[in-house]
Amino acid sequence: MAKKSVATLQTGSKKLTKAIKMVKKSDSKHYSFVEAIINPDTANDWLSKK
Repeated sequence: MAKKSVATLQTGSKKLTKAIKMVKKSDSKHYSFVEAIINPDTANDWLSKK
């Protein structure tokens, strides 16, 4: 399960998106969140990676 934040960040001429992904830890039943500021074009690729 993953979600992408609605807000976009603009720095100069670049448009960036903050993506948040929920990742299950392999050794337990717990989840952790991974955040990244990425290009909106590559957001779906980043979210689909495990």
